[in-house]
Amino acid sequence: MNKLDLMVALSKDSGLSVTKATEVVNVFFGEMTDALVRGDRVEIRGLGSFKVKRYRGYTGRNPKTGKKIKVKPKKLPFFKCGKELKERVDIHKSKPKGGSR
Repeated sequence: MNKLDLMVALSKDSGLSVTKATEVVNVFFGEMTDALVRGDRVEIRGLGSFKVKRYRGYTGRNPKTGKKIKVKPKKLPFFKCGKELKERVDIHKSKPKGGSR
């Protein structure tokens, strides 16, 4: 599912126009993004939580040349799945592809 699919589903399920559903979805994701940029944690019960993780800089290695490089510190968004979502996905897991191991 992508953002457009979500907007269409919201429109159908709620009776909102596609324009209004688009506005709701954009506000929702905009507020989540703004909260993460501020360093706040976002928790959606039944789904999971989002936070920003900070990573220290380190000396890495270019895999092509083998040359040492400095990797700058960075911040990245991190999602932790909630218990309810984890359980729902596990119940509905599909059979493995390509035979048994």
